[in-house]
Amino acid sequence: MTAKIIKGKPVADRMQAGITEATAQIEAKYGFRPGLATVLVGDNPASHQYVRMKRNRCKEVGIESFGHELPADATQEAVEGLVRKLGADPEVNGILVQLPLPGHLDEEAVLSAIPLHKDVDGFHPVNIGRLAMKGRKPLFVPCTPAGAILLLEEAGATFEGAEAVVLGRSNIVGLPAALLLIHRNATVTVCHSRTKNLPEVCRKADILIAAVGRAEMVKADWVKPGAYVIDVGSNQVEDPGSAKGYKWVGDVAFDEVKEVAGAITPSPGGVGPMTIAGLLQNTLRAAEIAIERGEIPA
Repeated sequence: MTAKIIKGKPVADRMQAGITEATAQIEAKYGFRPGLATVLVGDNPASHQYVRMKRNRCKEVGIESFGHELPADATQEAVEGLVRKLGADPEVNGILVQLPLPGHLDEEAVLSAIPLHKDVDGFHPVNIGRLAMKGRKPLFVPCTPAGAILLLEEAGATFEGAEAVVLGRSNIVGLPAALLLIHRNATVTVCHSRTKNLPEVCRKADILIAAVGRAEMVKADWVKPGAYVIDVGSNQVEDPGSAKGYKWVGDVAFDEVKEVAGAITPSPGGVGPMTIAGLLQNTLRAAEIAIERGEIPA
């Protein structure tokens, strides 16, 4: 039996329609539009592409976008200084520092310079700390893992008491995803390069989130029949038959796993659209927080 395909675009489109309406209401009532500032350091082509996509999507929903680019050799002081300047700007409700940063920069120090109420990526150490603690609530949750959880909810997954396995322990996806599952009372195993008997561990999962960055690593015999499989991976592989000579695939061998899983996200087309929609949602929330704080631009 072929799995239910969990597509991200319809859910993201629905989210964006609500965001568009809410931003229009804020502008009509308070005379300003929510603002998102992006900080891009260096010339990583993928990072530039991601930032362009985010700025274009802001325009679609009525969010102001402020782009800031610094050279790859920018100093720690220059990057932190820009972030603090944006933090003090009432027209900027959310600040996104595009990761990864060049290796000579202290990423934690840069992220810590973002005011907590403008941390729309959800990577501020305090927000992550709150996510990790029982009974605490972060102002913002990282967008990609939050999108993965939302897609599981849309597909009808049961979290309470479920066996969940997260492949990958990155600060951006794996660890926050595991924490979000714990908050929903799943029993969670986080796997990594040192995990023994990895296929066997994965086969126990009612919910499997793959975020390890290895093309089509998860095979059909790794998956429990009927499991919910969320593929966060995005990997470029050679494809001589295509015009570009390459194609994008996930961490899951989609064609074979869909014959075993109960529900599965494609890659591309699954979690990806949810990431930007989540960023826009967080920016809207940041504007609402600014209004609550009385920080309305003149």
